[in-house]
Amino acid sequence: MKRFIQGEDRKQGILLPELLDDYVADTNPVRVVDVFVDELDLGKLGFDGVDPAATGRPAYHPAILLKIYIYGYLNRIQSSRRLEREAQRNVELMWLTGRLMPDFKTIANFRKGNGKAIRSVCRQFVVLCQQLGLFTEALVAIDGSKFKAANNRDRNFTSAKLQRRMEEIESSIHRYLVALDTADRQEPLVAQAKTERLQDKIAALKEQMKQLKEIGGQLDQAPDKQILT
Repeated sequence: MKRFIQGEDRKQGILLPELLDDYVADTNPVRVVDVFVDELDLGKLGFDGVDPAATGRPAYHPAILLKIYIYGYLNRIQSSRRLEREAQRNVELMWLTGRLMPDFKTIANFRKGNGKAIRSVCRQFVVLCQQLGLFTEALVAIDGSKFKAANNRDRNFTSAKLQRRMEEIESSIHRYLVALDTADRQEPLVAQAKTERLQDKIAALKEQMKQLKEIGGQLDQAPDKQILT
């Protein structure tokens, strides 16, 4: 394809690997998530697994899994299987986790064991971002709920206003975690049904292809290259 912009050869080796950090702009919100979680004392906040076990297989640090959940919450990724897929293909999550890719069971188990702590941290994160004006959009929509972004008037929090805002965020986070749990229970059945439907379609496609080949053979044998019916 001459005179077109050419992509890189997928099989071409790279002498000096590119930095993953180059793929995430300095203004990307994932950098806020990264700093926020790294500054937390997860042990005091009630997260399990902060201290690694002396024996057995190494586990993922709770900070890594928490970053995945905050990212999923902000981007409405509402199932552990989807979070697993995003960690495998999403450059922002690769950067956030250091290219760690926990499976969906690990992600789901972390939620089940740390639900209260996750809700508390997500609430603190959203409130802090609004107070600091880190959300620049007019509206920040999270799992269908809408919150006003930080601006001069909105940042003048009264005690009652802050309490009401935190209750709204708490409700939103709760709905998100419930949606995750529901999706995790339903997805195996949905995936199985999709697989069965796909297999049926593949079988039907093979049958049609077989019939087309037979028709093609008859066309080749017919003197006028047509089949008379």
